[in-house]
Amino acid sequence: MTAMTANAQEADNTTSRQPSLGVKGGVNFATVTGDDFDSPDSRTSFHVGLVGELPLADILSLQVEALYSGQGFKSDIDGGLIGGDGKVEYQLDYINVPVLAKIYATRGLSFEVGPQFSFKVNEEIDSDANDDGGDLDLNEAKDFDFGIAGGLTFQTDMGLFATGRYIYGVTDIVEDADVKNSVFQIGIGYKF
Repeated sequence: MTAMTANAQEADNTTSRQPSLGVKGGVNFATVTGDDFDSPDSRTSFHVGLVGELPLADILSLQVEALYSGQGFKSDIDGGLIGGDGKVEYQLDYINVPVLAKIYATRGLSFEVGPQFSFKVNEEIDSDANDDGGDLDLNEAKDFDFGIAGGLTFQTDMGLFATGRYIYGVTDIVEDADVKNSVFQIGIGYKF
C-alpha cells in the first residue's frame, strides 16, 4: 500500500510539472503614484489574456503572460466643465507582459514575483466612461512602462485558478514627471 501511494504521488508530481497554457481575466483597480499627483481615485477596469507556465524544478516555475490591461485613474474636475459627473477618467491601456518566478509553497498555492513589460495601446480622457461621447485622445504617456509584479495564485487539480497581484511601475509614465502606475489585479483563469 505504501509503494502504491508513493507511486501515485510521483505520478501526480510528474503531471503537475508539465508545461501548461491557459487563459485568464479579471478586474483591475488602477491609479498612479508619485510627487506630481495628489492621490487620484482608482479606475476600475479589466485585464484579459493568455498565460503559460514552464516548470523548472519541483517548486519553481517560470510563468509568462500576455494581457490587455485597462489602467489609469479618475480625478475630480471643477464644476464638471466638460460634462459627465464632475469626474474624468484617464484611460491608459497596455499590453502587459509579466515574466514571473513562481514558487509553490504547498500543493496548488504559489507566490510569484518578477518584472512586467508594458506597451501602451490606448490613452484618452473620458468625461463619461459609460458613453462614447466625451472621449479626448491623448499622446502624453510614454509608449513603454516597466514595473515589478508580485502576488499569489491558488490552482485546483482541474486547472482552474484564482490570483491576486500588485504591480508597481518603476519608470515614470510621463516624461519629466514623477508619475508611476500602481495596479491591483484580481483574476480567475483556466490552464489546459
